[in-house]
Amino acid sequence: MKDYVVVGLGLAGIAFCEQLIKHRKEFLVYEDGSQSSSTVAGGMYNPVILKRFTAVWNAEEQLQQAMPFYKRLEKDLSEKLDHKVPIHRRFASLAEQNMWFEATDKAALAPFLSSKIVPNSHTTIAAENGFGEVLHTGRVDTKKLLMAYRSYLRDKGILKTDSFNHSKLRLQENGVFYGDIKARRIVFCEGYGLKRNPFFNYLPLNGTKGELLTIRAPQLKLDSVIKSSVFIIPIGDDLFRVGATYKWKDKTNTPTKEAREELLAKLKTFLKCDFEVVEQVAGVRPTVVDRRPLVGKHPKYDQLAVLNGMGSRGVMIAPTIAAQLFQHLENGKPLEKEVAITRFEEKYFVD
Repeated sequence: MKDYVVVGLGLAGIAFCEQLIKHRKEFLVYEDGSQSSSTVAGGMYNPVILKRFTAVWNAEEQLQQAMPFYKRLEKDLSEKLDHKVPIHRRFASLAEQNMWFEATDKAALAPFLSSKIVPNSHTTIAAENGFGEVLHTGRVDTKKLLMAYRSYLRDKGILKTDSFNHSKLRLQENGVFYGDIKARRIVFCEGYGLKRNPFFNYLPLNGTKGELLTIRAPQLKLDSVIKSSVFIIPIGDDLFRVGATYKWKDKTNTPTKEAREELLAKLKTFLKCDFEVVEQVAGVRPTVVDRRPLVGKHPKYDQLAVLNGMGSRGVMIAPTIAAQLFQHLENGKPLEKEVAITRFEEKYFVD
């Protein structure tokens, strides 16, 4: 008898597993590697929406949970995962500079935005108006994290790499059966794969395809992330991640020529050195119509729960939301209304 079965092991699944380990619960994980959004993510944690100069929802609380979370994972997995690196927002005009200064005066943004303009010292980047620096930012190596965590669970004997077959799930009054496995609850952390889940596919999960390039640029000496029309993220050895695209119709994990050309065109508007593209990856982000996660128990079956919809901010938000779901399932603590799936029941759920 297990306490939990967890389906999916992206950032959401890992965060929930850590809650289960912390509270000494018996569990089993199913992960078939079919959803790649966490693997191909840029991995940035950033408390500011830089396109509009607004604060990320609950940013301070999320950072307070996320920083010790990744520190614990580094210790448990014996891997360097969290790389502290500032984000420099490139100003395309003096008007953007003025917008930045206005934003630094807002209470929600003041802890995260430096009021000093960073002058451009890079001969390889066009930025005559300088940069604004975002504070309390960094990059988590999500690919390394996912690989290491799967090995960690495999060594414990609690990872199944089979695809989960929803049709074989049997519901009982006090739990669930899946083959010869019995558990009190099952939590689905399937990313965009939730669309194939017959219990939760009523939820308005859109899915947004994102593509990233990795370039090699020996002349580009950066110790910060540059945000302009695209991000440039240093990852070491003269390599940089460039991204990302947002496409709403294509739901495949296949890289496209169109995305490559879009990213290169934007990059070349401000990067002034030679480089070569060494990799292109794609994944479908689990995004929601109101840009909030999908968290909670099934409207009819209390044994079933969902943890999904992190979008492009899973690195920051997953630890907080996973903790909320655990307390909700084990201790009946109410979920925040902004994330609870009950907000969609009246409009979308059909019994």
